[in-house]
Amino acid sequence: MAKVISFQVPKSQREFVRYQEDRGPHFYDKLHQHPQLQLTVILEGKGQLLSGDYVGRFQPGDVYFLGENAPHVFRSDPEFFEKDTQLKSAGNTIFFDFQALEKAVGELDELQSLRKFGGFQGLCFQIQGSTASQIKGLFDTLGLSEGLHRFQLAFKLLVLVDQAGEDLVRLNESGLMRAFSEKDGSRMDRVMQYVLENRFQPISLEDVAEKANLSKEAFCRFFKLRTRKTFTQYLQQLRINEAQKLLQETELGISEIAYRVGFENLSYFNRSFKSITGKTPREFKKSS
Repeated sequence: MAKVISFQVPKSQREFVRYQEDRGPHFYDKLHQHPQLQLTVILEGKGQLLSGDYVGRFQPGDVYFLGENAPHVFRSDPEFFEKDTQLKSAGNTIFFDFQALEKAVGELDELQSLRKFGGFQGLCFQIQGSTASQIKGLFDTLGLSEGLHRFQLAFKLLVLVDQAGEDLVRLNESGLMRAFSEKDGSRMDRVMQYVLENRFQPISLEDVAEKANLSKEAFCRFFKLRTRKTFTQYLQQLRINEAQKLLQETELGISEIAYRVGFENLSYFNRSFKSITGKTPREFKKSS
């Protein structure tokens, strides 16, 4: 599948399933959406997954399923963008084009159960447990398949998602993230790019509203409507996610981590961390 331009829906092709391998120092870093459902396995690389009101980290082994027109970005960590980096990012993705399928086979009774996926519009899920393991096994086979065999494997994957039960964990809020217009999508992408690149520095509402070409009041309404969080809450979540990474992967002290991710007050960092994760930074460090 061709690289998706931010918030421009790619033209549908005459195929139900498309297989894509992403390899490079970092993943595609623009907030984007497309009408195809997406099933992605992360093989290498780490970073932030943003989709609607969801802000969380991705890592190797994670499996994600995204509904139709779910705005999202797998934003690799800053070290993956450094010049001459030896770090690698890798992921395999399958896109399911239900529009193409309906044009080809119409209202077949055997396919009625697939209509449930139409209700996943705008939603992002993580697939865990034994279902994730089975999906990763099928991915290895699908990458080497073609034609009718690939078509058959695609349906096996959808059956696994359909029967995932508690292994299918919804990450963002239902009914929140419908498809953006191109104008709103471009505006949201500019905001996200700016926030992700400057999230550890002081960011004022004036700064980010200017990037959106909106007044402060209009920006606050725009952002809350599309993320169900205030801008301050969203920025706080990004910073706490980075703090979790540093607590897991480094020996830095808690106060140093707090200042490094943009908190100027240690007690506020501790309160924010517990509010978001349910644990104090010290408790989180011990459990990691």
